[in-house]
Amino acid sequence: MLVDSHCHLNYKGLVDDQQGALERARAAGVTTMLNISCREREWRDVIGVAEREPDVWASVGIHPHDADEHPHIDTARLVAMAAHPRVIGIGESGLDYYYDKSDRARQQASFRAHIAAARETGLPLIVHTRDAEEDTAALLREEMEEGGYSGVIHCFTASDAFADIALNLGLYISFSGIVTFKNAQSLQEIARRVPADRMLIETDSPFLAPVPHRGKPCEPAFVADTAAFVAGLRGEAVEALSEQTARNFFTLFGKCAPGESSVVAAPPA
Repeated sequence: MLVDSHCHLNYKGLVDDQQGALERARAAGVTTMLNISCREREWRDVIGVAEREPDVWASVGIHPHDADEHPHIDTARLVAMAAHPRVIGIGESGLDYYYDKSDRARQQASFRAHIAAARETGLPLIVHTRDAEEDTAALLREEMEEGGYSGVIHCFTASDAFADIALNLGLYISFSGIVTFKNAQSLQEIARRVPADRMLIETDSPFLAPVPHRGKPCEPAFVADTAAFVAGLRGEAVEALSEQTARNFFTLFGKCAPGESSVVAAPPA
């Protein structure tokens, strides 16, 4: 059993052969995929894939790059969309100071709205952070003091110290294909020591294809390569790591269940 806990099936590189990518993922043993949204205009299409495909689920959120364009997306709007039966997570949201495509104060306000939605719905928060460890950690701590919520730091590339902060807050850590890169030794050390019951794996496809697929559009099937690499780092059988990370996914994203395939109505307008 393999789970791709974070992919973008509606993005260029996958959407033009979406059905083929899904079939290749299933052939590779991927039983569940979480299709992530980053902008309001994506929500219907992202949810639509989850309505059609019983092994695909959806999130609703606004990426920090797009926070400036979405001042109207507040907690209430996120909560309303999260009522859809195929929506199992809030995000991705967070802080990105590397590109600074949106005002930092606006990113922080959007991030807080997403955390409040995660708290209100009980759905996990999907966190993006880049070059913003200090502010991300401070905001996560402040909001946790206001009331508990669950979540995952997706595509983890941060420091040892930030990993410890996330784990101490009860959050999960998800590793993408970056962990397989030759220059990712510090990240590999973190992957070795993260508790087995707090780890997820993902592709973030169509981005960040793992070794041996560097230079190609990433797709959910490649989560098998990341699983094999991380298992090797930890001295574990790949089957055991795959099953453990799948169990972790269903523990965190408790709204879905393995093999569930309900027929659902369209999302609210």
